[in-house]
Amino acid sequence: MSDVIELRSLRCSAVVGVLPEERERAQPLEFDLDLARPFEAAAFNDDITETTNYASVLALVVRVATEGRYLLLETLAYRVAYEILDLDPEVRSVSVTLRKMRPPVLEDVATVGVRCTVHRK
Repeated sequence: MSDVIELRSLRCSAVVGVLPEERERAQPLEFDLDLARPFEAAAFNDDITETTNYASVLALVVRVATEGRYLLLETLAYRVAYEILDLDPEVRSVSVTLRKMRPPVLEDVATVGVRCTVHRK
């Protein structure tokens, strides 16, 4: 499949981490999402009902991130991926990249993150 909806640099704050200070307050996160799904019909017909409404996807990601309290970025990334598949049955696969914007480490690193891809069975 060559059709992909790209959503880049969605930012929100959520509780993610194992350190005590990470459990006490939300921290800034950034998501990149790739949704593989056909949208040729939407393009030819100029019809939003024949594609994925990305506003709904963005709202879902923020809700999943902010309503949970996760220990691992990996857990949050997979939760987001499966929720997107549940939202739209036309999405064939979803890739989620998730980064902590201010990781609590001593080393000079811009971000730390994970990426997962889930395919519909």
